Amino acid sequence: MKTILVVVGTRPEAIKLAPVILAIQKKSSHFKVKVCSTAQHRHILDPVLNLFQISPDIDLNLMQNNQSISDLTARAMVSLTQAIRSVAPDLVMVQGDTTTAMVAAMAAFYQRIPVAHIEAGLRTKNILNPFPEEMNRRVISVLGQFHFAPTVRAVNALVSEGVPKERVYLTGNTVIDALQLILQRSENQDLKVKVDERKIILVTAHRRESFGEPLQNICEALRLIASRNPDVHIVYSVHPNPSVQDPVRRNLLGKDNISLLDPLEYHFFVKLMNACYFILTDSGGIQEEGPALGKPVLVMREETERFEGIEAGASKLIGTQSETILAETEKLLRNFETYQQMAKAVSCYGDGTAAEKISNLLVELL
Repeated sequence: MKTILVVVGTRPEAIKLAPVILAIQKKSSHFKVKVCSTAQHRHILDPVLNLFQISPDIDLNLMQNNQSISDLTARAMVSLTQAIRSVAPDLVMVQGDTTTAMVAAMAAFYQRIPVAHIEAGLRTKNILNPFPEEMNRRVISVLGQFHFAPTVRAVNALVSEGVPKERVYLTGNTVIDALQLILQRSENQDLKVKVDERKIILVTAHRRESFGEPLQNICEALRLIASRNPDVHIVYSVHPNPSVQDPVRRNLLGKDNISLLDPLEYHFFVKLMNACYFILTDSGGIQEEGPALGKPVLVMREETERFEGIEAGASKLIGTQSETILAETEKLLRNFETYQQMAKAVSCYGDGTAAEKISNLLVELL
């Protein structure tokens, strides 16, 4: 029996790794699964693990207030190395492009243990955007042994960089698995906001490259949208990072048709995505979830690694200039034909079977 150590540190990692952990656990005759939490984002990570009834075997509890990337990286390297040595796994599994994922891959490499990378091959081709995620995922691709890519574009990116084609596997994105698992549940949760005849515009903006002027521009655009369109209800799920909380609350608190919410538990957030009219975001995962739900996604970033939704016409890259955000938002609000063209459910990021494909591949590979 082989031991797989799955390392998770942030909310998006937990969402996308949960279906894989559950699928591997079903193959108990082949694998023993150990879950290591770095708790890079403690209070928004734990509710996701609880939602999927996953209890970490190791909790490194690394989160500190106002932690810098370099401090987190240093502490994570020491702690993850100790965890890997104590478990002595046959494989270390990481997801995406976080500091947790990059350091775990490097720590495993130092111990000569193979690394499996979920969601491998995403690229903007600009190492500074997103920062530091683009660098993190490139490093993991160099260190990884098994690369589970969500799309054909991601497969091609890895092969073009010299990753042997026989070590790259097209699986789809596990976030669609997680989304479908939540949608299948029958609970009637409160949406946390009043649902009336107004159109809900769901907003998230938290990326490091959005800090400062871009986030100020986003807030200015939201103020204008709210004042010019009283028939909309802007619902902003605000990340706990002070670099997000402070400017958002300073600029938007107290506006009649803007609700500022603390980060919602994932099942509430999925229901809110499903109820909204469209989405304004700089998130990665929401660019995948929105199209699967038939919700237009306006991406408030200068660059994206998720082109498939754009090519399918379900999302649009609009940047962070307030005038552009306002114009593109009102285009969707006031031109129903334009809205309908984007509001179509598309499966460009998977069909909900990625976790099962990965677990089956692991049986063959290990």
